[in-house]
Amino acid sequence: MKEVHVIEGRAVPLERSDVDTDQIIPSEWLKRVERTGFGRGLFAEWRDDPSFVLNDARYVGAVILVAGARFGTGSSREHAVWALMDYGFAAVVASSFGDIFQNNSAKQGLVTVQLTATEVSELTQIIRDDPARLVVVDVERRCVEVPAAGWRREFTLDAMTQERLLRGWDDIAITLRRSDDITRFESTSDQPTVADLFGDVGRARYA
Repeated sequence: MKEVHVIEGRAVPLERSDVDTDQIIPSEWLKRVERTGFGRGLFAEWRDDPSFVLNDARYVGAVILVAGARFGTGSSREHAVWALMDYGFAAVVASSFGDIFQNNSAKQGLVTVQLTATEVSELTQIIRDDPARLVVVDVERRCVEVPAAGWRREFTLDAMTQERLLRGWDDIAITLRRSDDITRFESTSDQPTVADLFGDVGRARYA
């Protein structure tokens, strides 16, 4: 997982509420065994509509998605996060998120920015007025702004999630920070070690 400090780029307004994970990435895409290529399935059921916002040439290349309330509710599929990131989004702004989706996002490096409904509406209008405007999401300062419009708002980000993003820590990286403690425990415990359970393959993979 890459470190995330500041995201700068154009944004696209998805003016829909209650977008669940099945709408983000339909279930037929869950048969894939790779973690790449899911961007093609992002909002697949809506992208056949020429008027859908992602088909608007003015928003091509946007890296920030501005959505409605309760974004990412529904099933716990990580594929929703993979699809958004594979498409090119680095951050999602909304007034509320599904808890599991928000947790999965933090573990994959997708920044979720929670603002009030009024602030989301303000940002949406700014983007609609001029899709070329630069939007900045600053993880360290915990703020989102549109410099050209003189608009800036702060958002809440818990300390652990912020550190994950700034340091590029996924769950494996966090576990490896305690590798010395794990090795010490294995050497003094009667429980089987990774090497005991998996042999040379386990030793090579987890050493």
